[in-house]
Amino acid sequence: MSIQKEIEKRKTFGIISHPDAGKTTLTEKLLLFGGAIQTAGAVKSNKIKKHATSDFMEIEKQRGISVATSVMGFEYMDLNINILDTPGHKDFAEDTYRTLSAVDSVIVVIDVAKGVESQTEKLVQVSRMRNIPIIVFINKLDREGKDPVDLMDEVEEKLGLNVLPLSWPIGMGQRFKGVYNIFEKQLVLFNPHGQQLDEESITVTDPTIENLTEYIGQDAAEELIEELEMVTGIYDPFEKDLYLKGEQCPVFFGSAINNFGVKELLDCFVQIAPNPLARVAEERTVIPSEEQLTGFIFKIHANMDPNHRDRIAFLRICSGKFERNKFYHHVRKNSKIRFSNPTTFMASKKELVEESYPGDIVGLYDSGNFKIGDSLTEGESLQFKGIPRFSPELFRYVINKDPMRFKQLDKGLRELMDEGVAQLFVKIMGSQKIIGTVGALQFDVIKYRLDHEYGANCDYQAVNIHKALWIEVNNKEEFKDFEKRKMKDIAKDKDGNLVYLAETAWSLKMAQDNYPGLVFHESSEF
Repeated sequence: MSIQKEIEKRKTFGIISHPDAGKTTLTEKLLLFGGAIQTAGAVKSNKIKKHATSDFMEIEKQRGISVATSVMGFEYMDLNINILDTPGHKDFAEDTYRTLSAVDSVIVVIDVAKGVESQTEKLVQVSRMRNIPIIVFINKLDREGKDPVDLMDEVEEKLGLNVLPLSWPIGMGQRFKGVYNIFEKQLVLFNPHGQQLDEESITVTDPTIENLTEYIGQDAAEELIEELEMVTGIYDPFEKDLYLKGEQCPVFFGSAINNFGVKELLDCFVQIAPNPLARVAEERTVIPSEEQLTGFIFKIHANMDPNHRDRIAFLRICSGKFERNKFYHHVRKNSKIRFSNPTTFMASKKELVEESYPGDIVGLYDSGNFKIGDSLTEGESLQFKGIPRFSPELFRYVINKDPMRFKQLDKGLRELMDEGVAQLFVKIMGSQKIIGTVGALQFDVIKYRLDHEYGANCDYQAVNIHKALWIEVNNKEEFKDFEKRKMKDIAKDKDGNLVYLAETAWSLKMAQDNYPGLVFHESSEF
């Protein structure tokens, strides 16, 4: 089969939301419809030992939140669909931002009661910067929440999206009877238990009071007719081209926990969502149908299976065909590398893959060759854009509580930093280790994973650092003087780059004024 035909069979998208909007639950139900899993996990249930398929790390099961992006694939209507379920918690936004560089469209999940929340705003802003096509799923309609029209206005106002409802709810909470699927012109009746069955979808191409009353009662029928007339009057008709340009945003309503409204979302998604799109590199734009393989690493995960100490680099294929046991060019290292056991994913379950195509996410077993942002090609030197790295905001000294486990702590810190979980700085004077993170919860995750995956017991101690800045030396004499005066505030990152750990904004300003031959960068990529 040609590369173009394989591209047409693929859809790769991310699911984003504020914590607790139901994002992981929606992922589960999409996998159920795709036949990829047989039973849904209960993310927060302590009574049963099932957990959401996409939350496979032990700490995720305990806390009931996602702290790492999960990659899952399934087949639906002869298409290969790749879902990237991202963390919603703001402390793990960096992982989510990087993931958005690897998807072609996104589904945003919003809680009907809470509406648009802060983290949703940030994530949608990143998506809009990249003109990624967006579909909104308003969740938890089986509970009381905001009026649908008010919610649509809120989505438009806070997220800056040009919304268009493609389904509309009939009641809410105790009065919730189902949705009218505007896209397919179908009435879908709500059954609060079990699977959504085909017989609960009734084709009603002409929604009149007479046609609807026998299914939902006269009061609900009258209310629905009135709201549908208003909706079709206010909102523009759906245009696929506008959606693909990121200029129109379809909205669906449902209840993921009850498996309701998910099928309508999925059936529409497979019809309108884009196939793998072109990717911009610093050198040129890469078209998916090109014969030569290109791809980039957007995520690294150590210990996906703690029993085997395996480290996986996640490769997004941008063009060409990836083949097992074929040599490829590692651009940063300028070396040849081949992969004997590349894998595809169903959360933590992995399967060997012989060949993959644009849009696919391939797991590569990695012994430390890759860093986030690395490119893989068939010889061309390419560096893909849009994989951000954040300057840390919080800092802590790492205290080794068991000196006999020094090697385990050192290895664990090195591997977790390679994942992009946080950044490690080692002071030149005294060799003290400092971890820098974007959010406080990352410290808990690092401590937990060091203990459970590496057998290393650590603690933290407060450290007074305003900002970590990478030093570019343009005047060696100035640097010698700077080093002599500021030795206690100079460190190296895990790659050996010099970093200035400025204690205050004032000390940073003084350093910039007094040493014009040094440049202080907020990113290591200068």
